[in-house]
Amino acid sequence: MTTVPAIEQPATERSAAVPTAAGRPRRRSHSRRAGTPYAFLAPAIVLFVAFLGAPIVYAAYLSLRKVKVSGLGLGSGSRTEIWAGLSNYARSLTDPEFLPSVGRIGAYGLIVVPVMLGLALLFALLLDAGRTKVGGFTRTAIFLPYAVPAVVASLLWGFLYLPRVSPINDVLEGIGVGSPNLLGSSWILYAVANIAVWGGTGFNMIVLYTALKAIPQDMYEAARLDGATEIQIAWRIKIPIIAPSMVMTFVFSLIATLQVFAEPMTLRPLSNTISSTWTPLMKVYRDAFTRDDIYSAAATSVIIALATFALSFGFLKLVGSRAFRQED
Repeated sequence: MTTVPAIEQPATERSAAVPTAAGRPRRRSHSRRAGTPYAFLAPAIVLFVAFLGAPIVYAAYLSLRKVKVSGLGLGSGSRTEIWAGLSNYARSLTDPEFLPSVGRIGAYGLIVVPVMLGLALLFALLLDAGRTKVGGFTRTAIFLPYAVPAVVASLLWGFLYLPRVSPINDVLEGIGVGSPNLLGSSWILYAVANIAVWGGTGFNMIVLYTALKAIPQDMYEAARLDGATEIQIAWRIKIPIIAPSMVMTFVFSLIATLQVFAEPMTLRPLSNTISSTWTPLMKVYRDAFTRDDIYSAAATSVIIALATFALSFGFLKLVGSRAFRQED
């Protein structure tokens, strides 16, 4: 009597024959691994919602409300919050002090952004070209002003701007050169812009210098073999390649320009040419904390936020396709 040999099942069939209950631990471990990234993101998401998302929503809510005063407004129920619609926005836009503050910010940005980014690009190209023998010290010296808080920097420069205590005025008078009143009406815009340029150039320089260090050296060597000078290499190779980084620094500078507050607010006690509404954010501060009109201040804040988003997004749409073309 012959016996039929047992047919061994393939490994794939054996694994398929395993009961589904045995696969549950694997699915559980897979689900735990899939949820790990969200666990790491959870603290950042909570902080973003608590300290950025919720205030934005609350400011938008306040911008649509106002207080109705009954009688003299002294009783317990004499002040009630009611729906205002878009009246706060209309009042902010028609405020005679709002448009002049926007004009000053526009002039301020036309000075700060080109000068700051131009100096940052120049310093980054010089450091990348290897012309400076003390590269580490130079990078630190240029970047160091960015680490100084805006209020402290404004106090330092305010001391240098004051004609009676500034050592710069003493030096100029010693050589027979008259010094202008930098805190006067003719120079105050340039005085505030100088503080922003001094503090922001280092950060933008580091961003551009980091992008330059990522360019392969073979491209430079090939260009030098073709007879290209350092200026031609910078103009035709380096600047086009780091164009995305330049776009990013421009957007950051544009946002910082629209939100300037600390510099003029700190210099205001030193000069009578800076009003309480010299910039849009200073107007927001005055309406909220001096006039106790948080509803109008919230509307102005929303207008500034929308303008910042529109200008940043519009600039990215305008030049983004050209700047990021080499990354496609």
